[in-house]
Amino acid sequence: MTIVSLHRRDAFPTKGRSDHNPGETCDRNPGSGDEKSVAPGRDDHARFARLVLPHLGDAYSLARWITGNRTDAEDVVQDACLRAFRAVGDIADGSARPWVLTIVRNTAYTWLRKNRPSAVVVVEDLEGVEAAQATPGDPDCETPETALIAKADASRLQAAVAALPTPYRETIVLRDVQGLSYREIAEVTGVPIGTVMSRLARGRDRVIKAIGRSEP
Repeated sequence: MTIVSLHRRDAFPTKGRSDHNPGETCDRNPGSGDEKSVAPGRDDHARFARLVLPHLGDAYSLARWITGNRTDAEDVVQDACLRAFRAVGDIADGSARPWVLTIVRNTAYTWLRKNRPSAVVVVEDLEGVEAAQATPGDPDCETPETALIAKADASRLQAAVAALPTPYRETIVLRDVQGLSYREIAEVTGVPIGTVMSRLARGRDRVIKAIGRSEP
């Protein structure tokens, strides 16, 4: 049951450029302005362009949902690009997308710890509870409430998702917006598949209730 009818990719403007391709967010030579960067290998730029650049729309979308702010999401993705470039030689071609989203997620939480430590405390507290109470189920099974979700307009749906606790929100975004499998979400978030399924079910339940309360 996919509930989030949102744009899968958000355009992320490259600073100082007006001729970039949609979703292309980073300089093609991302290490050039970082004195601490290790000298890139001969093929690193080509690998970065092939393996990372195609996923930057999804990367920005995830960062924006985690930070809740367009400008902050841009900063997160720029930092994540540098991290990805430094490690691009270690990633296999077939697993680039979850790898990129993992780097973006970790970078976003590093940014939150630095800039909004109180938000991270709430997230970590909820993750501890979830780890103890995770109950595997099938969050994709059809329920009577799916008709309500199908009728919900995009603005109410976005508002309901944005109001979720971060672990629920990022799980819904990774599943329903980015289309990752449960296994891939578990890899990105670092939690068991059962916890992923529990968060998805609980997050969707909260969305359904929020939409129901906002019905005229």
